[in-house]
Amino acid sequence: MKKNIIFLFLMCSIIVNANVRMPLLFSDGMVLQRNKEIPVWGWAEPNEKVEVHFNKQTKTIQADKNGKWMIKLSAEKAGGPFELSITAKNKIIIKDVLVGEVWICSGQSNMEFQMYKVINAEKEMADADYPMIRHFGVAQDLSGTPKEDLKEGKWAVANKENIRDFTAAGFFFAKKLYAELKIPIGIINTSWGGTNVETWTSRQAFEKSNNFKAMIADVPQVDMDAVFEVYKKSVLDNLKKIQGFDVSMENENQFKEFNFEDKNWPEIKVPSLWENQQIGNIDGIVWMRKTITLSAEQAKSEAVLHLSKVDDEDITYVNGVQVGTNKIWETLRVYKIPSGILKEGKNVIAVRIADYSGGGGIYGDPSDLKIQFKDNNIPLEGLWKFNVVQVKIAVSPNSYPSLLYNAMVNPLVPYAFQGVLWYQGEANVWRAKQYKKAFPLMISDWRTKFKQGDFPFYFVQLSTFNEFNGNSKVGSRWAELREAQLETLKLPNTGMVVTTDIGNAKDIHPKNKQDVGLRLAAIALNNVYGKKQIYSGPTFKSQEIKGNEIILTFDNIGSGLFASDNSENLKGFEIAGTDKIFHSAKAIIKNNKVIVSSENVKNPVAVHYGWADDDTEINLFNKEKFPASPFRTDNWEMITANEIYKVSK
Repeated sequence: MKKNIIFLFLMCSIIVNANVRMPLLFSDGMVLQRNKEIPVWGWAEPNEKVEVHFNKQTKTIQADKNGKWMIKLSAEKAGGPFELSITAKNKIIIKDVLVGEVWICSGQSNMEFQMYKVINAEKEMADADYPMIRHFGVAQDLSGTPKEDLKEGKWAVANKENIRDFTAAGFFFAKKLYAELKIPIGIINTSWGGTNVETWTSRQAFEKSNNFKAMIADVPQVDMDAVFEVYKKSVLDNLKKIQGFDVSMENENQFKEFNFEDKNWPEIKVPSLWENQQIGNIDGIVWMRKTITLSAEQAKSEAVLHLSKVDDEDITYVNGVQVGTNKIWETLRVYKIPSGILKEGKNVIAVRIADYSGGGGIYGDPSDLKIQFKDNNIPLEGLWKFNVVQVKIAVSPNSYPSLLYNAMVNPLVPYAFQGVLWYQGEANVWRAKQYKKAFPLMISDWRTKFKQGDFPFYFVQLSTFNEFNGNSKVGSRWAELREAQLETLKLPNTGMVVTTDIGNAKDIHPKNKQDVGLRLAAIALNNVYGKKQIYSGPTFKSQEIKGNEIILTFDNIGSGLFASDNSENLKGFEIAGTDKIFHSAKAIIKNNKVIVSSENVKNPVAVHYGWADDDTEINLFNKEKFPASPFRTDNWEMITANEIYKVSK
């Protein structure tokens, strides 16, 4: 009896192992790319015959010795729904399959940015009834070696029940395409907030690159358990070095108290996410303390504590008494301070911050960080004491190169699609100059891996964000990154959306993703779908120096250059002589050229336009209302010139 049970168990195991199976991409509700050969692949028993049937096509293939197989269906016209069946010793039927246009959407948090966060989110989601638009959400995952299949993921129809977590930029792109083409649109969303371009690039690409092969030679082929241990030690050692003491929750209950001595704690700038400062990219629990001095009159007054925003959760104390708590990372913290808590002289604000993912810390507009009295305010921006007491030890996608390529891109190969939409760069601003090499390398890498030629690759230039108060005088990492993106247009079949006018200098995640999607769609409709139209704003072409003026010529002027606020003078232009000191300039449009001058620069040699982290005020457009990209006419060394990608050991 026992032998029979064992025999039956083994037979069942063999049958299960022999079953043909498909990648998660091949599932109900999927969209296949029209007018191209359609790769279909999966796994079966070694050398097993596999039959694939779709619409009027039937093709057979024999799995290789490892059980892998792939066939290519002939190109299909847009349509559906169809069934895709795969038959071996078992049979899989994939239902509700459409054929249309497929686009991959990738990048960091602004591509990940979900529909429920956009401007007019409730209205947009309530109106999202588009059964011909499908969204595949790739589950976030990382791997030290290329994976064959995704961790998770499924196709979802665009309706008010599903739309909440769609990529917003991708959906508004798809919505516009569908309005113009009236055919099915599929978007594959593989994105992860806070990630750098190097984690999205394959190891093989680095090995073949003169710029990166030395770097990758020092990176071992690692399994994630080993990466975890190295990462854990690195994080804890780094924090001990910064703080001067171990990460520990010991005596944590004392940190809220008025009389606790925090003189040995290090300091951090507030408001600003700690990822941008010495704490780095960690999730966990951090205490922050601020000591202020009040007059006797202030101590007796009613007061309200404004803490701007806290990512993710805070418990806030004043002189040891809890005055408020909130768990919503995007909400302004406004806490009334009960009478009797404030004292004449020294007062202590203590905040226990729990960060679960993404950015962490007190962030937002400095004007929202204050103690408000009836007749005056005390600003709270500046340096605060901090103590990291707990770290959620998890390997960051940025810990090693290629981790996200391996887990979230390689499993998509060789799925047929039309093109890629990309929104990323914030995580690379510190290495903006090197991005001129790293970003084109990633694009070329994906084109090599998918083997679908120089497919369209359209990306979003970084919006305005006043992270470092950067400008022409002190240098601007954000401006340098935008320049790197602009130069990437030298690659064939690329396009760039400029977003200077739809950003938010106080929010790294601007909520207007509608216009981002529409501008991406404008490029695609012109370049791919034959809808001839203006799809971008002016881009700098050349300069001519005449006396104390520089005359600038532009490409992509459409029906003419235009100041968006109808003013006579353009904003955001600066001019410099050989001393490399830039001065605010007078800039006017004449004969579709821009003439730039300044009384302070008699012999000009160079112009900057929008050269700042915060370029909100710039106003050069074409009459089709597309903004001009920020630019510079010099090639002087920038502040990120010597910053390169390194892997911690």
